[in-house]
Amino acid sequence: MTMGRAMRLLAPLAGAAVLAAALISGSGPASADPPVADSFAFAIGNGTLSGSDTVVAERYEDFDLVVVDGEEASAAQVEAIQAGGATVLAYLSVGTIESWRPWYGKLKRYRLSAWQDWRDEWFADASRSKYRRRVVAIADERILVKGFDGLFLDNVDMVEVKRHREQRAGMGALVAALDELVDAQGGHLFAQNGAPGVLNGYPNKEVEPLADHLDGWNREDASFTWDFDQRRYEPVPAADREAALEELEAIGALGILTTATDYVELDDGDLGDECAAVANATGAGALPYVADIGLTVDAVEANPPACP
Repeated sequence: MTMGRAMRLLAPLAGAAVLAAALISGSGPASADPPVADSFAFAIGNGTLSGSDTVVAERYEDFDLVVVDGEEASAAQVEAIQAGGATVLAYLSVGTIESWRPWYGKLKRYRLSAWQDWRDEWFADASRSKYRRRVVAIADERILVKGFDGLFLDNVDMVEVKRHREQRAGMGALVAALDELVDAQGGHLFAQNGAPGVLNGYPNKEVEPLADHLDGWNREDASFTWDFDQRRYEPVPAADREAALEELEAIGALGILTTATDYVELDDGDLGDECAAVANATGAGALPYVADIGLTVDAVEANPPACP
């Protein structure tokens, strides 16, 4: 049963001038209180927005919090899902530059190394103020204008990789600027992964904890993952699983809504992995979601699994 949408966008769109200080300093106000939710769908893959607006709305009618692709979703689809009672967030990768996006031409000069796990995607030079301004403009002018309840930021954790640590201050400033933008509209800011930066910030770069700017946080691969090298689904090693669940508990203790997305084989006829992932996530106080690595419509239909 849905709990109702927590908050709609209330204020006019913020202009670039309002955000300039946050882009430079990394400071900004916290976003709205976390939305109320008992269920979560991380639905950015193939087929998740297929069909009429009515079909799309019915697909998500049992979810309180829905993440869809910020570029691909239409304003009518966002409104239809919201009408069913859900808070709808727009997925936006801020740590990578994707060649298939319409704004690729404006961002490609800020590419760093290629991401080997995903084709046609590069890590982003968040240290460049022009990159940050352009990402904020994309969020403002091309995504939030569709009526989303906020943003769901991906690849914020790219700065955890040793070769990209010089991007930490810039990423902190970018998250703060997007917080400023979303907060001005009464919306919510979520991110995923990168728990060290969320909890502690980066003292050597004088970056405050990203938790100061977040209403929600998603942890991928808490219990099960897709092994890109072996190209198969695997359980997370016990020590890594316990660390992930501790991260969820620690971030949840800050008053941030936590969610967990685990990648499993959905059509193997056995719900053991799905139910284990759900039990682990809920035990850590997080909303669970089990998915194939493509986060496709099949995962939407598989949630929640029929666990005993």
